[in-house]
Amino acid sequence: MEQQSSAHSVKLYIYDLSRGMARQLSPIMLGKRFKHTSIVVYGDEFFFGGDGISSCPPGGTMLGPPNSVVDLGITEVTGEIFMDYLMSLGESAYRGECYRLFEHNCNTFSNEVAQFLTGKKIPSYITDLPSEVLSTCSGVRSIIYTLQSHIWIL
Repeated sequence: MEQQSSAHSVKLYIYDLSRGMARQLSPIMLGKRFKHTSIVVYGDEFFFGGDGISSCPPGGTMLGPPNSVVDLGITEVTGEIFMDYLMSLGESAYRGECYRLFEHNCNTFSNEVAQFLTGKKIPSYITDLPSEVLSTCSGVRSIIYTLQSHIWIL
């Protein structure tokens, strides 16, 4: 029996988490803009938030179309293996109650999934942002965690 190899494109979708507000507020308050990311592969968009791992058609989140797209390369991981992998993540480290704005978020998920699929990490300007913000702004963690409970998190 001949085994077929199939390559699938892997994209990182990058969104302005605040739907425009971060462009105005976060550079003033923190000097940084917060990003939401997701992975697009096998014709779907996969992301992590307060409800756990979710999927939708590409660009179909409540945030609308992405602000930018990064081509992460290709994967030869089959869709079936990927879905098993996602199910495993969704039952362990990426349950909804595991979401933490700084330590375990959509970008953490995108980075882990990108490495599983392609062996590549997502850009460091995204993954390094939480530690940069927390190291430069005294007391910002408690302020943002308080705000997190009052705003919508994808």
